[in-house]
Amino acid sequence: MKDKHSKKKAEIAHNGALAVENNHGKGHKHLRDNGAVLHIGEDCKYNRELRRLQIELVKLQEWVRHEKLRVVVLFEGRDAAGKGGAIKRVTECLNPRVCRVVALTTPTEREQTQWYFQRYVAHLPAAGEMVLFDRSWYNRAGVERVMGFCTEEQYQEFMHSCPEFERMLVRSGIRLIKYWFSVSDEEQERRFQDRMQNVTKRWKLSPMDIESRKHWADYSRAKDEMFAVTDTKLIPWYVVNAENKEAARLNVIRHLLCQFDYKDLTPKPLPLPPIVKSKYVRPPIQEQNFIPETYR
Repeated sequence: MKDKHSKKKAEIAHNGALAVENNHGKGHKHLRDNGAVLHIGEDCKYNRELRRLQIELVKLQEWVRHEKLRVVVLFEGRDAAGKGGAIKRVTECLNPRVCRVVALTTPTEREQTQWYFQRYVAHLPAAGEMVLFDRSWYNRAGVERVMGFCTEEQYQEFMHSCPEFERMLVRSGIRLIKYWFSVSDEEQERRFQDRMQNVTKRWKLSPMDIESRKHWADYSRAKDEMFAVTDTKLIPWYVVNAENKEAARLNVIRHLLCQFDYKDLTPKPLPLPPIVKSKYVRPPIQEQNFIPETYR
């Protein structure tokens, strides 16, 4: 009986039947929800499932371009919660001219005198584009609030203006989707330690990340207060359980796909004509500067 049950779950994984139902549509027909829960490594292979979902992302990209949609996706959450890894897997196979990532640095002296949302508005998509914000205007309700980088008046103004700002975006035709990556303090600590030991990841630990370790409760309070005001029926927050990075990536990609009732507009293969070689004589190859072939 157990083997039969496992086989059935494996068939579900193979057919791609697992999905998350949503409030905006049923999504692609291959991503309908049937209530199953699959375990990575047991019922499905991470790389295989990721590849399948990335193919669906390419289909979504073509649909966004064809329908001239404007899509904005926000990735917010705790430090080391896996936002960057999820964004990387979303964009890995997509055209950067259609889907681009915005990760703004500290505002300049000039930007600090602008309307707060102004520097984010400059990066909003045109028709046929998707923009993924690796952190967004919610910096004001998070790090700026906790670390004292904004005044109480500026914070209160943001909390008052943000819901209306987002409603303006939606009324203009922009599809706005907000994800919050949630991770426990124990798992965050493990990832911080991993970054400290891994030279290729150590750059991810900024002085601000180190300082934030003193303010875990403050960040939790700030997030709850932010949700109380900005988690609306029209533009809700979608919380991503990020304890398992691989599962979080698959879940957020699948959920993103399910927000759109897209169609498969993948271009069909075109016949390649033969290369036409002329009688042109090229200069001697020895005159070109080649890099050393250290690896062969």
